[in-house]
Amino acid sequence: MTMTNTTHTLPAAAHSEATAADVTHMQSATAASDPAQANAHALAHAAPPASVALHIDQLCVAYGTDGRVGAPDARQAVVQDFSLHVPAGQTVALLGPSGCGKTTVLRAVAGFEPVQAGQIRLGDEVLSSTTAHVPPERRRMGMVFQEHALFPHLSAAQNIAFGLQHLTRAQRAERVAHMLQLVGLADMGGRYPHELSGGQQQRIALARALAPGPRLLLLDEPFSSLDNATSQHLLAEVRAILRQAGQTALLVTHNLNEARALADQVFAMSAQGVQRQDLHAA
Repeated sequence: MTMTNTTHTLPAAAHSEATAADVTHMQSATAASDPAQANAHALAHAAPPASVALHIDQLCVAYGTDGRVGAPDARQAVVQDFSLHVPAGQTVALLGPSGCGKTTVLRAVAGFEPVQAGQIRLGDEVLSSTTAHVPPERRRMGMVFQEHALFPHLSAAQNIAFGLQHLTRAQRAERVAHMLQLVGLADMGGRYPHELSGGQQQRIALARALAPGPRLLLLDEPFSSLDNATSQHLLAEVRAILRQAGQTALLVTHNLNEARALADQVFAMSAQGVQRQDLHAA
């Protein structure tokens, strides 16, 4: 299951900023010798998200006869009368098979698809309705995809710094250093994506998504391309990172074990509607 990624061009001047040398200098100045202290230090300095709840109320997204979502002659409802609440600071998983509409829900929340009925709110702000649509770039959301979606020509540090162009060079380097510590890759800022394992690439993708302090983190099958051992190890790490950061997150997946391992609440989506799952069921 793939979610369309919006590609941006990194300004040429930004390529030399938040370099590995900058990050290394910042790490040496701030990192504690004890790994636990270093991680706590990173959490304290990472951009804190404004912890807000996500509300999806009676959402309807439909395809037109020409196959376009939201087409004027829409006939086929892909998502209909869908409601979901993600409490502030929690991770909620939306579980279901391919074709059930869970990716469409995620795309609508991200702002990639218009809605035909219902409303999507983040905190008190209406993001999508029949009369309002906030563009994706103004929603202050972070996204992690199953393909990692890292820029191959940028180092790990530069990938993380991509969404931090509003900061000064020193602030950017500090933020990148702390995010690298947060995901346990403090010494790999200078490496390029092809020099990292799949699990390491996904941790860099997570660090990049969290670095700007998003109000909501969207996770689109982020572990499906990893082998089982790597996936299980990374699930525990990501859960700890999200909890400590107080990050509100929405995960879509077809894997029940993955949903249970990462989320505070799990909801199964099917043609019959949405049903909450027991996290402790066998």
